[in-house]
Amino acid sequence: MPFIKLGALDFYYERKGPEVTPPAAPLLFISGTGGDLRNKPNQMDGLLPKHFDVVSYDQRGLGQSAKPDVPYTMADYADDAALIIAAMGWTKAHVVGVSFGGMVAQELVLRHPHLVDRLVLACTSPGGAGGASYPLHEVQDMDPDARARHMIPIMDTRRTPEWAEANPDLYAQFLEMAKNDPYKDEPGHKMGARRQLEARQHHDTWARLNQITCPTLICGGKYDGQALPGTQEKMLSRIPNAELKMFEGGHLFMVQDRNAVKEMVAFLIVEI
Repeated sequence: MPFIKLGALDFYYERKGPEVTPPAAPLLFISGTGGDLRNKPNQMDGLLPKHFDVVSYDQRGLGQSAKPDVPYTMADYADDAALIIAAMGWTKAHVVGVSFGGMVAQELVLRHPHLVDRLVLACTSPGGAGGASYPLHEVQDMDPDARARHMIPIMDTRRTPEWAEANPDLYAQFLEMAKNDPYKDEPGHKMGARRQLEARQHHDTWARLNQITCPTLICGGKYDGQALPGTQEKMLSRIPNAELKMFEGGHLFMVQDRNAVKEMVAFLIVEI
């Protein structure tokens, strides 16, 4: 298994890309809340590694990476990402950040602008006056079944009670998927997840977004109740060199709309 030590912490990562000459452009994929590369299929099984030299990793507190029981900050997460880029031997990379990963990507490009070539911010939020994503820290201690029932219509606002009643089998499937956490009993798992949500709670880049100068693609789902469509529009108004594309889906629009990742690839395919 590929682990790398960054400072005092060990991080689990995976790397995948096409066998081409010259090598494909480097891309760092930063995943969302609770991201764990053991959960399959994931970003390493999709379209991005067919076009780019993709590296993704379990963030601190998650998956197979180190889980120190200390407060985490968004700056910590951003600096971890910067260290990953450097450890790969890259001078800069495209960055795709999804949900919480998009928050980390914002901090990364603001703290280390020289490392980011082109940026994709997917279903994320800037916090502060620009709007925050749904406060997941408020539901973390709910019973798993109750939390799943609460979050399903937030993840996709089309999943109303009327929809659930009309689609009982599909709703039951969504419930099971939302509740299932095969690694919940691992040492440090609950603590690491809580530490991530604590850092997420304090995310706020709104006043600094106008400092992002790299080409940026903002993506969202039209029916996302977690990272609201209106929030994506606010980010567009704040980031100087940005464009916005909205897709048919909720918070998981990248798997709901097959055009979404294709549009990301089209945006990212340039010479570094």
